[in-house]
Amino acid sequence: METIRLGRTGLVVTKNGFGALPVQRVDMETAKTILRKAYDSGINYFDTARMYTDSEEKMGYALSDVRENIIISTKTMSTTVEGFWLDLRESLRMLQTDYIDIYQFHNPSFCPKPGDGSGLYEAMLEAQQQGFIRYIGITNHRLAVAQEAVESGLYDTLQFPFSYLASEKEEALVRLCEEHDVGFICMKALAGGLITRSDVAYAYLAQYPVAPIWGIQRESELDEFLRYNNTPPAMNDEFAAFIAEERKTLAGEFCRGCGYCQPCPAGIEIQTCARMSLLIRRSPSAGHLTQKSQAMMHKIEDCIGCGQCKSRCPYGLDTPELLKRNLADYKTFLK
Repeated sequence: METIRLGRTGLVVTKNGFGALPVQRVDMETAKTILRKAYDSGINYFDTARMYTDSEEKMGYALSDVRENIIISTKTMSTTVEGFWLDLRESLRMLQTDYIDIYQFHNPSFCPKPGDGSGLYEAMLEAQQQGFIRYIGITNHRLAVAQEAVESGLYDTLQFPFSYLASEKEEALVRLCEEHDVGFICMKALAGGLITRSDVAYAYLAQYPVAPIWGIQRESELDEFLRYNNTPPAMNDEFAAFIAEERKTLAGEFCRGCGYCQPCPAGIEIQTCARMSLLIRRSPSAGHLTQKSQAMMHKIEDCIGCGQCKSRCPYGLDTPELLKRNLADYKTFLK
């Protein structure tokens, strides 16, 4: 299995990292089966977060007896020192471990630093000194925050979206991490489900010093990536032409499905509704035209115009306008 060194941490992780956000959607035993199969098949890196409901608990249930053989990263979204310690203690309890390999600030709106008044980075250092965490990381969807974190010298790893839809700025961020010996953990390698060919996605990422984590909730999804262990896809002319066409199709404003716009006061499922025009064209449309899906899309008409989703979007999208356009387009499929 292909591996990569995570920057100055020195940790060597499998290229097929396990993103455990989706396992919160399956029951405990199903999650255990998938997580254990991943481990038994050679995957040694598992990423989760306190925010992912019972994902940490499922990981602890499945893998606590092989803890010394795996690398775990998890995250806190707390903006207070008290909340930081509550999250850390709960993560340790749920994961059934006494230490976390990489503890990450989860998409903060700023780059925590010593002396910034929040006390967050000082708490992270204290946790490290006490042996609860080994390395300090940060995740983000904001390019400016990510760049600041890398250049600060304070962070051992950065987790950031990266796929073949990336711009030159994101590619430069990968090189910046390489220059500063910061491990680049690659999330959203399938662009929140918009990328439908994992072989092309894998081949593209293999060109860069990044550690992809793939969100997995089904054995079939796991099997797909495990096949690449023995025969990893490599870039070729066909893949390059496919990527070029994809970039044309998905150019401009599109929702990445990160979910930071939620919750919506009007109950709109924003991260799905705002991508519907793309989803309905990139997968069998029947699944998006059920009565349940229609009700979900028509919920857009209940928008109260509060603007919260727009203000929270790390990509600066005009989310309300994007929702309206998706609804108008969706209605054309109902005729």
